Amino acid sequence: MGSADSKLNFRKAVIQLTTKTQPVEATDDAFWDQFWADTATSVQDVFALVPAAEIRAVREESPSNLATLCYKAVEKLVQGAESGCHSEKERQIVLNCSRLLTRVLPYIFEDPDWRGFFWSTVPGAGRGGQGEDDDENARPLAESLLLAIADLLFCPDFTVQSHRRSTVDSAEDIHSLDSCEYIWEAGVGFAHSPQPNYIHDMNRMELLKLLLTCFSEAMYLPPAPDSSSINPWVQFFCSTENRHALPLFTSLLNTVCAYDPVGYGIPYNHLLFSDYREPLVEEAAQVLIVTLDHDSATSASPTVDGTTTGTAMDDADPPGPENLFVNYLSRIHREEDFQFILKGIARLLSNPLLQTYLPNSTKKIQFHQELLVLFWKLCDFNKKFLFFVLKSSDVLDILVPILYFLNDARADQSRVGLMHIGVFILLLLSGERNFGVRLNKPYSVRVPMDIPVFTGTHADLLIVVFHKIITSGHQRLQPLFDCLLTIVVNVSPYLKSLSMVAANKLLHLLEAFSTTWFLFSAAQNHHLVFFLLEVFNNIIQYQFDGNSNLVYAIIRKRSVFHQLANLPTDPPAIHKALQRRRRPPEPLSRAGSQEGASMEGSRPAAPAEPGTLKTSLVATPGIDKLTEKSQVSEDGTLRSLESVPQQSLAEDSPAMEEPSQAWREQRRLSSASANGQWSPTSEWVLSWKSKLPLQTIMRLLQVLVPQVEKICIDKGLTDESEILRFLQHGTLVGLLPVPHPILIRKYQANSGTAMWFRTYMWGVIYLRNVDPPVWYDTDVKLFEIQRV
Repeated sequence: MGSADSKLNFRKAVIQLTTKTQPVEATDDAFWDQFWADTATSVQDVFALVPAAEIRAVREESPSNLATLCYKAVEKLVQGAESGCHSEKERQIVLNCSRLLTRVLPYIFEDPDWRGFFWSTVPGAGRGGQGEDDDENARPLAESLLLAIADLLFCPDFTVQSHRRSTVDSAEDIHSLDSCEYIWEAGVGFAHSPQPNYIHDMNRMELLKLLLTCFSEAMYLPPAPDSSSINPWVQFFCSTENRHALPLFTSLLNTVCAYDPVGYGIPYNHLLFSDYREPLVEEAAQVLIVTLDHDSATSASPTVDGTTTGTAMDDADPPGPENLFVNYLSRIHREEDFQFILKGIARLLSNPLLQTYLPNSTKKIQFHQELLVLFWKLCDFNKKFLFFVLKSSDVLDILVPILYFLNDARADQSRVGLMHIGVFILLLLSGERNFGVRLNKPYSVRVPMDIPVFTGTHADLLIVVFHKIITSGHQRLQPLFDCLLTIVVNVSPYLKSLSMVAANKLLHLLEAFSTTWFLFSAAQNHHLVFFLLEVFNNIIQYQFDGNSNLVYAIIRKRSVFHQLANLPTDPPAIHKALQRRRRPPEPLSRAGSQEGASMEGSRPAAPAEPGTLKTSLVATPGIDKLTEKSQVSEDGTLRSLESVPQQSLAEDSPAMEEPSQAWREQRRLSSASANGQWSPTSEWVLSWKSKLPLQTIMRLLQVLVPQVEKICIDKGLTDESEILRFLQHGTLVGLLPVPHPILIRKYQANSGTAMWFRTYMWGVIYLRNVDPPVWYDTDVKLFEIQRV
């Protein structure tokens, strides 16, 4: 039958379904088979031939027909899984049912009355598969559907290569088949890389799309404050009920991490061969991150202390979470497996950066956001992986692409989620000493980015990019400033030598953040100054020797520190500072920032095209909720300060007071004006001005400024290099206050970020699935769809 005829017949069946007011019997095979038996429709056809309005009409006007359609389609998938899909006809039926369910499921989820439908039992579908009337242990429809999808994903000659030697052998029995021998790709726990097969890849992709659609019920529930709402589809699929959980987890992970979009290293190769692997890899990455949506703050992770040992995914660890995918992920620990995962993710994240050397020479992948979520999950659930990443300079192969994405997305409101996840990953990494140490590696790769040209280390790159985000990103990035500066504070004690460009950028930020109108215009703004002073103190106390550029920059900008020390606190001065703000200032002026020429080949960060769709995100917790303070002891170990009484802490270290405490204090000290707007008072300014950690810098200026001035007068110098040479050989040993203990603010899991990740991840999946548009125009509740 021609494809036009088959489309016509399919469309006729759809019309009949929407116009029949009487329920059609489930046994009327002649009617139901029209939907899947004689048709060869692509998934795009199914979406075109089954309009949303008609699905909703059937749902409202003849609900029993919609129920029967779903039930019959699931039944066909179950039969296909049972029989092993040996004939072409059976495979076609499975694909047609899969496409139809992908089309219909979102409309079941959007209606609260239908939500329980798939979890109700259907007469005659026994769990044991024996007695037809054994309704006691009947399976809910959802469970039958999920188990059928799992079986079909390891179906010889349909989704995996058959291991039969000859056609004479009897068909492989799908029930005795050990799916661990059919893992899709070599990598973690599997050494054999099967021959690529276009048809198998396409079939896997269709089934994974259906699986993702099953999981997407989460999109139709509003964000819950406690984030504990467990997705029943994911929970069942990732439980011991699914006998393919391990091989499927491994197949998805290996398929993603082994993918090489460049295509065997031959430039322009992708123009000759259409790459059918990429859609599968994308789908695999999306299914993987959804199965790993698990709030680590509320459940014990088996390797929370990073000290357990054992063989690949063995049982030496205490039992982990019920979710087997999270469990397996947290128990990977062989070095070669970590190497494979890290290299794969780094290769894919770097892919968009390779583009610019030879235009179009490599295929540009689009799923970097999914990869970042996957990398986050790996680090969050598997501490051994995190330590492995930081053990070598390979971590820089993750850092550079993240900085590239942050810099590139900074002006684009539709990519604010990407900005957040990039910063969260860097915050997580910055809690470990090794990250700061690794940043000292010289930066020689020349990735085209619109930032000033500099010669220096990866630390310089990080500071220059962060400065660019703060001074020329859009307004909605302000909540990230705390995070960005916390990262710089965390790495600062380990930075051996900042370039002049980076040193000037840090001082420019201090200058911008310490203007009186900025300090007095919002309750939290002074925290940014505290962070920057902490950075300078750490470098002066712990890395003075190699940092003559920074010391020189501090001396040049010494007036900023004197102004801070003499900050006015009387009401008229506060009032005057705020008046100055009535003239709309640039969020942070570019003046005085000595923007050098941008790198060659770079394009400026562009705002979103008008009309770009974006999804809303829940608010992220403040930095005090996101992080936990730890002190670095003499031997380099960390001890948490969260248990120490807050008061004593404020007295013996120049640490910033906890924002939550500061907030309470502020509420008390500042007068909330009639319209509920916050306004600063003298008491409030005094309460934090007295805690500004200026002692070390003032002492440094007191010692060095007269010496530098003397050199200038004696030698009639206007030349920087001579002064820098003097500073390089200078020393402040014995002249500075006793070094303060190093304070690290480590990321800590909490339900607020778990909920943020859920809304972000589903928003990405919603926007990226446009062909076919699985969720488009359905009534999602987890986020709003907005146009820029």
